[in-house]
Amino acid sequence: MTTSTPQFLSPAPSNQPNLRSQPSELTVDVAIVGGGIVGLTLAAALGDSGMQIVVVEAQTAAAAASRQRAYAFSLTSADIFKGLGLWSQIGPHICHFDQVQLSDGDYGKVVRFLPSDLGTDAVYYGAEHGVLMAALQGAIATFPNIHYLCSATLGEIHDQGECTVAAVSTSEGTVTVRSPLFVAADGKGSFLRQRSGIGSFGWRYRQSCVTAVLAPEHSHQNTAYERFWPSGPFAILPLPGQRCQVVWTAPHAEAEAILHLPEAEFMAELEQRYGRQMGQLRRLTAPAMFPVQLMQCDRYVLPRLALVGDAAHSCHPVGGQGLNMGIRDAAALAEVLTTAHQQSQDLGSLTVLRRYERWRRLENWVILSFTDGLTRIFSNQLWPIVVLRRSGLWALSHIPPLKRLALRLMTGRLGRVPRLAHLGRQRLG
Repeated sequence: MTTSTPQFLSPAPSNQPNLRSQPSELTVDVAIVGGGIVGLTLAAALGDSGMQIVVVEAQTAAAAASRQRAYAFSLTSADIFKGLGLWSQIGPHICHFDQVQLSDGDYGKVVRFLPSDLGTDAVYYGAEHGVLMAALQGAIATFPNIHYLCSATLGEIHDQGECTVAAVSTSEGTVTVRSPLFVAADGKGSFLRQRSGIGSFGWRYRQSCVTAVLAPEHSHQNTAYERFWPSGPFAILPLPGQRCQVVWTAPHAEAEAILHLPEAEFMAELEQRYGRQMGQLRRLTAPAMFPVQLMQCDRYVLPRLALVGDAAHSCHPVGGQGLNMGIRDAAALAEVLTTAHQQSQDLGSLTVLRRYERWRRLENWVILSFTDGLTRIFSNQLWPIVVLRRSGLWALSHIPPLKRLALRLMTGRLGRVPRLAHLGRQRLG
């Protein structure tokens, strides 16, 4: 079945990214390689710092913003975007999660997380890629100190003592970029990370995720679901416009088979896990699949280099932590660099960069361990493990301090919170 219903909301930014005439040379304080959500969050967070910034993005601005993906957007990520002054653009186009329900397969006990558990207006948010990118691209366009190079690829890179020099090829020619610090925000296959020789620890899970956007017959009531099946977790994220995104985790072979099912069979399989609580379902987007892995780099920094987001770490999608970890990386690095700049310190020195690494690497380990533990415990059918996890669900339901602790961890409010997030909470409450 095909439909002409709009699939994802992508409001156009009020300002286009800074595409003024391209210079042949750029000497900047920070060079950010990767113009996705994490890279642009870092750039926007440095916009008022007085530093010169360049963002190098491999795609066009439009292509970078067009990815059909939605995310579980945490309270702390929301606070960071409020601190950036972007909530007025984003807020009307996201979905508040008024409830998150956590359950174990067919087990009847359901843990319900509510805004009242933390005294907030939502438990989480449903945010679409295009909405976040439109706001960020519009934001960086307002800063004359941020240069945005699109359709750009890194060529030769040379380390020259107190700076790194890179040849950046664009459709308009080659730009020589000089900077004391290059930031890798270029994703899981990061070119800069591979070039640096930084190692990593982790593994691929024997699972893949299938995602699709649906239109249910009845209202989703702003309720998100995370249900753990032996084959993997199954999540439903409410979206604006009474749509939902499903994130369906299954063993590789099963996920591959699901991906290629005819639509009627796909919907029948989906309904077995989704249920009938929202009535009949319509599929708005073709299903997509991506592999699942855990990865943590041995280090996040070297002289003249820092890693953020998926370039530094990757986790199982259970709990919707991946993008939120990267946004906190960006806010933390911006805070460290701004302080160092105000004190006239070398931004690319290990003395400065290790402040960021000490802050974020340990906190990310906690999240990686948490998501890995959830996946392993809920995929295990040994009876003692089943009893243990169902006892854990009971405890979450009946011990409020434990529930608050779990929510603070999942929403990014456990640990050191970036100054930008504190500013966002003060601005909009």
